[in-house]
Amino acid sequence: MTRHPHPTNAHPWHGFLIALGTGLFFGWGLSLSGMTDPLTVQAFLDVAGAWNPARAFVMGGAVLVSLVGFQWLIKKRQAPVCDAVFHLPQNKAIDRRLLGGAALFGIGWGLAGFCPGPALSALTTGLTPVLLFIVAMIAGMLLHDRVLARAA
Repeated sequence: MTRHPHPTNAHPWHGFLIALGTGLFFGWGLSLSGMTDPLTVQAFLDVAGAWNPARAFVMGGAVLVSLVGFQWLIKKRQAPVCDAVFHLPQNKAIDRRLLGGAALFGIGWGLAGFCPGPALSALTTGLTPVLLFIVAMIAGMLLHDRVLARAA
C-alpha cells in the first residue's frame, strides 16, 4: 500500500483516532442491529423456512446511508480528511472472479452466520465459534495472498 504525505496540518494520530472511533461506532451498530448473532442472520437467509425479514431493513438502511453519504462526500470534498486522495475501486467489470467471490462469500455467510465485520464485533463475546471463524478468515486471507503471489 502506498503511503501519501499527510494532506493536512492535522496530527498523524488524527487519522488513527477517526478510524478507531468509526470502527467502534460501526461495531456498536452491528451489535445493536443483531448482525453479530449468527442465528438471526441465518433466519434471515432461510427464505424457505422460518424467514425473518428484519435484517433486510438493517442492510437496506446501511446501503441507503452509504449511497447518500458517499455521493455527498465525493461531490463536496476534493480529498479525504486524513489522506491525499480517495481510494475508489477502479475495476467496474462484473466478471467471473467477482461473481465467484460473491457466491463464496454468500455460501460462507449462510453456513457460518458471520461475515467479517460482524465477526470482528462479536469477538468481544469471546465465544469459541467466533474465534474459530476469525482464525479461519485470517487463514483464508493468507492463503489467498499466497495463491495470488504465485499466480503473478
